[in-house]
Amino acid sequence: QNLRKKRQDGNVQLRKCKRDEQLLKRRNINMEDLNTSPLKEMNRQVGDVFFDDIVIGITQSSDEAQQFICTQNARKILSRERHPPISKMVEANIVTKLVEFLSWTHNPAMQFEAAWALTNIASGNSEQTTAVVNSGAVPSLIALLCNEQKNVAMWALGNIAGDGASMRDFVLKKGIVKPLVQLVTDDAPSSFLQNLTWTVWNLYNFAVFLVLPFFWFCRFFSFAVKTDVCWALSYITDGPNDRIELVLKTGVVEELVRLLKNTSDGLLLTPVLRVIGNIVTGTDQQTQVLDLGTLEAFPKLLAHDKPTIQKEAAWTLSNITAGTQSQIQAVIDHHLIPILIALLMKGDYKTQKEACWAITNYTSGASLQQLIYLGNNNVIPALCCLLEVKEPKILQVCLDGITNMLLAAEKVDELEAMCCLMESCGGVDCIEKLQEHPNETVYKMSLNIIDHFF
Repeated sequence: QNLRKKRQDGNVQLRKCKRDEQLLKRRNINMEDLNTSPLKEMNRQVGDVFFDDIVIGITQSSDEAQQFICTQNARKILSRERHPPISKMVEANIVTKLVEFLSWTHNPAMQFEAAWALTNIASGNSEQTTAVVNSGAVPSLIALLCNEQKNVAMWALGNIAGDGASMRDFVLKKGIVKPLVQLVTDDAPSSFLQNLTWTVWNLYNFAVFLVLPFFWFCRFFSFAVKTDVCWALSYITDGPNDRIELVLKTGVVEELVRLLKNTSDGLLLTPVLRVIGNIVTGTDQQTQVLDLGTLEAFPKLLAHDKPTIQKEAAWTLSNITAGTQSQIQAVIDHHLIPILIALLMKGDYKTQKEACWAITNYTSGASLQQLIYLGNNNVIPALCCLLEVKEPKILQVCLDGITNMLLAAEKVDELEAMCCLMESCGGVDCIEKLQEHPNETVYKMSLNIIDHFF
């Protein structure tokens, strides 16, 4: 099990970094985003209204009609301009009035316009988001989750939570969880569920996310919603084993396995596979998601036309072959070893590396009989294919796998035959050259192979 999840190479770190950037991404609402609004005037052009007139109308007028027109124009400026004047709006002290308008239950149209304007202000920098929060917007926005302005209110809260950990925790403490859960209904539109999922991402509180009903998968068939939910699950499972356990207890993995088997589109397949891959980095018991028929999908995944899918599949298998002998046997029984070896020999380089890890992990924990099976599938020529790569870590992994196979051959009196095979495929020549490698570990490993076996 120590072999699992210990590989924190540059690619994994970069991928995690990119996911974190996506997680906290905040969004400005454009006209198209809420085009189902009942407000007919939202599609009209902003008239020749000066900014100062807008500020005065919002902050000083006592005429509700004038306040509404100016609030709407402020929202339109914030929504339509390429570089919205968020700083000017904050400096003009209109945020407090916009928050006040959120409580106008007698005027839902004003609540909508104010919430939309605040959403776009909260999409700015941390100082601008803080201005929204300090004006008391969060409790009022949470209250709007229970009425017809729930979509724009949810969007605003997502922007606030996306500012960072302190804002996220503040929103959680103000009681957002219960009203969010209540928003998941049978008749909720797909686009609404997408926004809900995005808001939950930004909350980034794993226990909170897990209380959301996972019957989304069986009740709502939107491709986009499933994709977003799967990405959210991938963030949750990319961590300690207790997070993996929480996801397993929801019962959602059975549906994930179904998607893994039946989905071909890479946009959905990638996060689904990532979740499964994260789960099998857990304990041996957690890796028994194999009992759900998980491996049945892998011949298709390893042969996918997108190299990134092949790489993710090989990475997943590398964590399975790092497990028990029964888990290794499951990989054998699903006829995945010949496919892995073929990828090790001729796959995309990133896929080759993951296949190399999968094979070497296999050699580290397999039974003697399983090692014989591996040897009979031309594993030695395949491993020798990577003996000329530049990455010292991959060379070490490759040499480790070769050493394990030579030790197994020695036990069954097949060492001479395996050495001859290595000679014929050029492996011995490569290992001899590696004795001059600048990396000390590579040098010592190659020297040990030559001294001990040749």
